[in-house]
Amino acid sequence: MTTPQHKIGSGFGARSTADDVLNGIDLSGSTAIVTGGYSGLGLETTRALAAAGARVVVPARRRAVAQEAVAGIDGVETDDLDLSDLESVRGFAERFLASGRDVDIVINNAGIMACPETRVGPGWEAQFATNHLGHYALINHLWPALARGGARVVAVSSGAHGMGMRWDDVHFEHGYDRWEAYGQAKAANVLFAVHLDALGRDAGVRAFALHPGSILTPLQRHLAKADMVDAGWIDENGTPADPTFKTPAQGAATHVWAAASPQLTGMGGVYCEDCDIAEPAADGTEGGVHAHAIDPEQAARLWALSADLTGVDAFAAAR
Repeated sequence: MTTPQHKIGSGFGARSTADDVLNGIDLSGSTAIVTGGYSGLGLETTRALAAAGARVVVPARRRAVAQEAVAGIDGVETDDLDLSDLESVRGFAERFLASGRDVDIVINNAGIMACPETRVGPGWEAQFATNHLGHYALINHLWPALARGGARVVAVSSGAHGMGMRWDDVHFEHGYDRWEAYGQAKAANVLFAVHLDALGRDAGVRAFALHPGSILTPLQRHLAKADMVDAGWIDENGTPADPTFKTPAQGAATHVWAAASPQLTGMGGVYCEDCDIAEPAADGTEGGVHAHAIDPEQAARLWALSADLTGVDAFAAAR
């Protein structure tokens, strides 16, 4: 399979920070939406985009917490959004559309990882519902504003996308495994970006997926300390023990590179890591993107499934 999945020599790397990537880029007059933009990598992303001049909207399930977290950052506003509740997603999108604003950047950053088996909505598995379906519905509801703005949409995935989709049981009704469910949700994030880019490019909307790297953030809230010690992430004192781990500022760098770098003008539908386009994954090596996650047929299949589950598809009339 031919693929645009090859490095472009961005000049940045694993240790670049969000500020490094945005140095010299003026985002004044632009509007960005960052889900979960008040904690961990999301907060670093919000701070960096705002520092570059963007107006940043941070929709949050815990709005009071979000307001406190972003209170010292100029150019940031908060709103209510629970990605596991489709009515909440619709409500946020309707409020935003009513403001009449265009959208230049959306970063689908919010997510949960390796949680105990949890059911939301009509019995959906929570990681697939929150990390993928909620963001899928959000983007489709916001489509008029995205199209007017010629937006970039960034889906935050993970190296765990290599686990792939469990097509015969996407909601893990038979044999729940928290890590397999997380991997499926992250594969879905990549497939979503692939198909959104294919559908949206004629309107000037481009989509990217990315792996931010390994970073200690509140995303690990469902992991016991012993789990992280056993994995070699931290030592018994809670100190980071893996030298490949990034700081939050480094982890957010690929977010903002994908969202705003002029190096990606005219491109889309690719998976990025370390502030560059990733190479195809090779057996026995770390990093890269797995072929199943950028397969256009699987991407179209996921889009159709997501449309059926959520009842939302901004492109239905065009097909």
